[in-house]
Amino acid sequence: MSPQRRTALVSVGAACLLVVIKLVAGLASSSLGLLAEAAHSGTDLAAALLTFFAVSVAVRPADRGHPYGHAKAQNLAALAEAGFLILVSVGIAVTAILRLAGVVEFDVDPTWWTFAAVALVLAIDASRTMVSLRGARLYRSDALFANALHFGSDFAGTIAVLAGLIAAALDVPAGDSIAALFVSGLVVAAAVRLASRNVDVLMDRSPEDETRIARRAIATLDPPVELRRLRLRRAGGEHFADVVIGVAPGAAIGQGHAAADRVEETLHAALPGIDVVVHVEPQGASAAIRERVLAAALTVSRVREIHNLTVLDVHGSIEVSLHVKLPGELPLDRAHEIAEQVEAAILTQVAEVRSVQTHLEPIGETASGEEVDVDTAAIEAAVREETGADPRELRFVRTDDGIVVFLTLGLPTAGSLADAHGQASAIEKRVRRAVPTIADVVVHTEP
Repeated sequence: MSPQRRTALVSVGAACLLVVIKLVAGLASSSLGLLAEAAHSGTDLAAALLTFFAVSVAVRPADRGHPYGHAKAQNLAALAEAGFLILVSVGIAVTAILRLAGVVEFDVDPTWWTFAAVALVLAIDASRTMVSLRGARLYRSDALFANALHFGSDFAGTIAVLAGLIAAALDVPAGDSIAALFVSGLVVAAAVRLASRNVDVLMDRSPEDETRIARRAIATLDPPVELRRLRLRRAGGEHFADVVIGVAPGAAIGQGHAAADRVEETLHAALPGIDVVVHVEPQGASAAIRERVLAAALTVSRVREIHNLTVLDVHGSIEVSLHVKLPGELPLDRAHEIAEQVEAAILTQVAEVRSVQTHLEPIGETASGEEVDVDTAAIEAAVREETGADPRELRFVRTDDGIVVFLTLGLPTAGSLADAHGQASAIEKRVRRAVPTIADVVVHTEP
């Protein structure tokens, strides 16, 4: 039998013993607090059995159907335990309130052996809390940690029950119901924390502390690597990391593999036991980063247009600024939320970016316009001076802001996009000088 299963089995035996002790003492003394603790221990028994079987499943090695192993069985068991605790605690609280309101008659009669039973319960609670906590730390088990947390709340709850019994012995019977309410509140609070912790794991929420540790570890590598993406998740006390790094385009396969090995080694040192997968990509220029930033920004709902995108290298850190166009009727607070989503999407999907600044703009309304006839001689002459040929197409549209020139150029296919853009910009300047009265020039280039 594995050590994890042995520790869980000890919890099962302790829960059985506590149910019997608390139930007998509670029935004999009519103590709602003890009966509540008996019901609580009954859920402990169910939870401990769940943990026992979950640990049995969790220790199974990975297989074809479960390549990441079975560790999340522990989180499922812990979540089920939290549900049990909340249901039972609500029932206890309702009964205690009915007693305090006088709806339910009761008479608490604690005897010396009732107090002896409570003392025995305290000793068992303390011992099993320590056993489960030691096992959780040793084996990094979420299920055993859940038991330790719950058993610790049992100990505090039993102290409250003891105080209620002492009050009842001093002719203050309401003390027992108050103690039961305290136990219920204590258990519900612990159950909510427990559920939240395990829901995060089951939903693959990225552990923030471990992610920061991993990023810092990779940043200390010498020679440095370009971290493009880092994704961490946690399951059953184990961490899994997917890392994408960039290496020089001319690097040999062996060099890329060596860089991946260095990333794995540093993450294993920073987070012992972590399962790491490293993907190596050739480093790209800033244009590649721009494309990835643009793609990330456009994944955010309601973003209609991105422009004025700038990528800057500031003291070795990549910073990005961009203009985001949104519907003009959006309230400012909603527009700000969308801008924050854009920034978060870029920082998450483009790991080398360290800072993002967004500028919000409303989407302009569709302008009305009509095509008009304008003397084309000056514009055609400007195009011939720059390219040595006439434009393939030239037309004019009158808008509320003035006349807009739409001009199509034919350029050599051997030229680059950068060359075409430069020539289009030069023609735009010539046209504006030749016809200063026009509002805008739109130059389309094609081979």
